Amino acid sequence: MPLLIMLLFWFWIGRAWSGSASQAILGIGKNRARILVDKDTGTSFADVAGCDESKFELEEVVDFLKHPDRYKALGAQIPRGVLLVGPPGTGKTLLGRAVAGEAKVPFFSLSGSEFVEMFVGVGAARVRDLFEQAKGQAPCIIFIDELDAIGRQRGVHLGMGGHDEREQTLNQLLVELDGFDPNVGVIVLGATNRPEVLDRALLRPGRFDRQIIVDSPDLDGREAILKVHARGKALSKNVHLREIARATPGFSGADLANTLNEAALLAARRGASRIEQHDLEEALEKVVAGPERKSRRLSEDEKRRVAYHETGHALVAAYTQNADPVRKISIVPRGRAALGYTMQLPTEQQFLMTREGILDRIRGLLGGRAAEEIVCGEVSTGAENDLERATAMARQMVCVFGMNDSVGLARTVHRDHSPFITEPDGNLVRDCSEATAQVIDREVKRILDTCYAEARAMLSAHREQLELVVRELLKHETLDGPMFYAMIQRPMPAGAELPG
Repeated sequence: MPLLIMLLFWFWIGRAWSGSASQAILGIGKNRARILVDKDTGTSFADVAGCDESKFELEEVVDFLKHPDRYKALGAQIPRGVLLVGPPGTGKTLLGRAVAGEAKVPFFSLSGSEFVEMFVGVGAARVRDLFEQAKGQAPCIIFIDELDAIGRQRGVHLGMGGHDEREQTLNQLLVELDGFDPNVGVIVLGATNRPEVLDRALLRPGRFDRQIIVDSPDLDGREAILKVHARGKALSKNVHLREIARATPGFSGADLANTLNEAALLAARRGASRIEQHDLEEALEKVVAGPERKSRRLSEDEKRRVAYHETGHALVAAYTQNADPVRKISIVPRGRAALGYTMQLPTEQQFLMTREGILDRIRGLLGGRAAEEIVCGEVSTGAENDLERATAMARQMVCVFGMNDSVGLARTVHRDHSPFITEPDGNLVRDCSEATAQVIDREVKRILDTCYAEARAMLSAHREQLELVVRELLKHETLDGPMFYAMIQRPMPAGAELPG
């Protein structure tokens, strides 16, 4: 009897294990898409602001899914694939959810990384299974977020003969995109912030026919985004979202949402029932410069040196034509390493920069180190980030933008995303001879030395104003834009004041 019981027990264990193992093996090739069928996703086009052109393009896709006969009667073919391209935080995934909410059709949502496993062939099997399910529920939408996880250019990955799991998954995706009827009603939406690394075969006509750029919003777009995220928040009557939008050029939708959320947290922390304008101002400062570090206490000598450093940045910016206006100067430590900061934000979004504009920015970056050397007689380590940024700008002038007579118009660097030759600092790879590289280094040094000498001369000529601003800064720890420009008796640029 004991032997029989043990045999029965092991027989039962074996049956249970084999059943679970077989289920796991049979299910490994199934796709992991989250399927929404005629459900309210909670997001519509009304919840998406700041990208009207992108919404217009996607509304056409939604209209085709709702009224396919209208397009078929005219012989029109809707794009098989639509690729959403833009920087992080601009709303690509939100647009995908909005399309699902508007179309009211089955919506398959998954990330590109969910196709890839350690077992070769699993990703391709999941792609086949996904499109089989989609064809069975057409018309429908397949949304693949972070498409670059499986769509990278082939031939650059380490693997046996170049045929690794990612490439097999991509090959299957290419076959499926070509394999179904364009008017069957299966539309693939892809989202990526790195379109330059995608395989060319993925972007050719017939696959991802249409690329929709989802870029950072302009002034009107930022105001519309702020209004969307302000829903459900108790804003005071004196809050002007237009002023906040004017003070945040270059912000993405995620940045603006974070700013409003930080303002709500600050208002709740001080026990207020409404979000005031100064809460938004402080939240904006926190997003740009980082949280205030009250525990980091500086000695009087360090505080004085930081005050001269930040005032040097501000004064050079005030006396250069193309610098962004100074909105705030502070010697309160913020973020991970900033012992003080000079907040400069552009009054409007810029898409082009001139040679003199870049030189003005380099002079402003070097103004802090120049002020330390003029007053203290020696420099400190506080200019590390300034030197890094100034050197990068000078090198781009010489190597990329053709703004140097000695090197000329030849572009001496190129961007290459191959993991074998890409350098870790910015993907810039040298594409010139050793002699030209020496000329580049010499010209970069000349630009930095010239800008530094000009910043020193500018601060020496206005030494009295430098001392005046430093005294007030040590007294109050923070100076806003209007106060700073009034002290140096310079006309305040439009938009130099922070909202509120």
